[in-house]
Amino acid sequence: MEKKLIDANVLLRYLLKDDEALFKKAYELLERVKDGKELIIIPGSVLAECVYVLLRIYKVDRQNIAEKLRLLFLYKGVVNPDKEDLVDSIKFFAQTNLSIVDCIICAKSVNNKMPIFTFDDELKNISRKRLDRIAKRSL
Repeated sequence: MEKKLIDANVLLRYLLKDDEALFKKAYELLERVKDGKELIIIPGSVLAECVYVLLRIYKVDRQNIAEKLRLLFLYKGVVNPDKEDLVDSIKFFAQTNLSIVDCIICAKSVNNKMPIFTFDDELKNISRKRLDRIAKRSL
């Protein structure tokens, strides 16, 4: 089955339901994805854009953003090769004040047992043990 890349606009219309015609198209696709009848990949950059728009433009709180996006990654047809990293980054986002991009870096660091080299003091100060605990918890 062919895989499709999905962009932030499709996910945002689906989550926000702010344009009836576009919501309907997004809904039709994502219902097929939910059942595994369509396969999609949600790039990390699209996840980051969705978080940014929901947080900064629509003023959705971090917990709500994390829950909505986490549920999308549970759809059978979401077949990202880095799915575990992105799901863990959503967990980190919900439970820290880090940006989603830093959360993606943290998830990749934990899941691949790689150290982070950074000049960002906030990112330096988050402990590996804390990240491991967050990654093991469910939202």
